[in-house]
Amino acid sequence: MARALPSLCVVCRDWHAQGLCEACLQRFAPWQPRCAGCARLTPADVPRCGLCLSQGSAFQHCITGVDYVPPWDRLITAFKFRQQVELADALSRVVQRAVLAARRPDTEPPALLLPVPVSRERLRERGYNQAWELARRLGRRLCFDSHPDVLQRSRDTAHQIGMTRREREHNLRDAFWVEPAQRACLQGRHVALIDDVLTTGATAHAAALALTRAGAASVDVWVVARTPLGDE
Repeated sequence: MARALPSLCVVCRDWHAQGLCEACLQRFAPWQPRCAGCARLTPADVPRCGLCLSQGSAFQHCITGVDYVPPWDRLITAFKFRQQVELADALSRVVQRAVLAARRPDTEPPALLLPVPVSRERLRERGYNQAWELARRLGRRLCFDSHPDVLQRSRDTAHQIGMTRREREHNLRDAFWVEPAQRACLQGRHVALIDDVLTTGATAHAAALALTRAGAASVDVWVVARTPLGDE
């Protein structure tokens, strides 16, 4: 088997066998107790925080690697908006680490990894879907099937920076759908929805709702980063 060539760690910029060194993971992505429903930090490892219990969601569980704080906010911005697609390798490792830490013997692994889709307009503008770049690498790392276009975005939506959850939900109404020809691969299956950042959860909720309506048995959400409570 070919050995991986040394590369610069994306955080400390020192040479390591992988693009994200273990020392930086330990320092900047330590395990912390989070709500299993929305991945917010909690004082203890609880199934659901009070907000999740009160508002509900179309997805079952959410796993995040880190909070959307330095150095991760800088890396995600470069990955998403500055054409640094190569950062997907390091960022997918952050998600992989969190998924493996959260895995329990009695939980069913997902049968399929699906990226949150971007609109055709956004895809032309950016040149790639950052969620798919993460999903396909996670599929290889975890030996799960992944598919780029089971879930579709039916229209372009306004940028959601600064919107409240209610405004985001209105903005995303009927924005996601599954083609009838693709529904067979979802029937009765547990799937994981992949994205870079979770803020209010409105996008993940709308996408998960489209998947369950198309036949998915359940949907989990895996993201690189979760915005801290108070930044929404």
